[in-house]
Amino acid sequence: MDNVISVILGGGRGTRLYPLTKERSKPAVPLAGKYRLIDIPISNCLNSELNKIYVLTQFNSASLHRHITRAYKFDNFSKGFIEILAATQTMESTHWYQGTADAVRQNLRFFNQPNTDFVLILSGDQLYRMNYEHLIQEHIKNGAEVTISAIPVERKESPNLGILKIDEQGRIVGFFEKPKDERLVDTLSLNPGAFDRRGVRANGRTLLASMGIYIFNLDVLNSILKETNQSDFGKDIIPEIIKTQRVFTYFFDGYWEDIGTIKSFYEANLNLAAHTPSFNLYSEKSPIYTNPLFLPGSIINDCKITQSIIADGCRINNAEIHNSVIGIRSILGKNTLVQNSIIMGADYYETESNIRANRLKKNTRHRHWRQFPHHGRYH
Repeated sequence: MDNVISVILGGGRGTRLYPLTKERSKPAVPLAGKYRLIDIPISNCLNSELNKIYVLTQFNSASLHRHITRAYKFDNFSKGFIEILAATQTMESTHWYQGTADAVRQNLRFFNQPNTDFVLILSGDQLYRMNYEHLIQEHIKNGAEVTISAIPVERKESPNLGILKIDEQGRIVGFFEKPKDERLVDTLSLNPGAFDRRGVRANGRTLLASMGIYIFNLDVLNSILKETNQSDFGKDIIPEIIKTQRVFTYFFDGYWEDIGTIKSFYEANLNLAAHTPSFNLYSEKSPIYTNPLFLPGSIINDCKITQSIIADGCRINNAEIHNSVIGIRSILGKNTLVQNSIIMGADYYETESNIRANRLKKNTRHRHWRQFPHHGRYH
């Protein structure tokens, strides 16, 4: 795996995740009380023995940079690295990343390294566990120039995903972004045998959706991005290159969630607290790594807690918590009831005096606002 470079796209605005992305980028959004979304693709890389990793960043990236810098370090005798490539002006380009393909194009000089044959391109805001070595082996076996990881989905999900059309060998012959035409969807549907031949049970699923995970031969990636100025892989690049390049699909049949909206973020977090979660955080063979915060264990006194995650460093007294995720350093006082909720946690502990002072400020702002309601904001 030494001839593979991994590129994680972490520069999106994440407007559909607002206000969680008001002061942080989407990959820096907390997950399961103590992790960040960026920990998922990085951990997948490390567990797949891929340790040459670039993270491309752009919007609200300060907390993401801080997290990566603190969490991931390699020793001096390792060839591995995790480097951040923030959008910057150069002699060749003076604009920010215009899309996923443009972000990779602006950084090609970093990926053109000796003894590098493949570039693995990943999203920084998805929840799944994958051994990328299997993907790369399939790519080599097929003699592919590009391979796209795809997941079987039901017909009703097609309006929200990029749907692939493949031939008998698994080569992609069509790509349609969020198709809504029922007749078009009919032509994209696969019979159960197409799944069975690849060891995947259809279970009522008839379509293949792109996961936004790509493996490129390095020379092919260079030629594609230098021949065009198109800015996005899914919308622009992939639909064009399937006409001229050997583009194959890799069937993935595990849990996968694109954390793109508040609804998906909420549901994915609460699912992690379920009795049998769809995504297993407790795998010893494929752990999820993150920044070790060196927090004390949580203190829990006289509480009733069911189906919940309690992160490190919390102080919880005489509270009821049901079907919830409680983030790091959370303080829950007497007679608190939390259910079906996500408490994001805190960057530092508040003292009683700070809590009273903040409460006084909020009350003062509220009184001033009531005196001047026509302004429509606090003063």
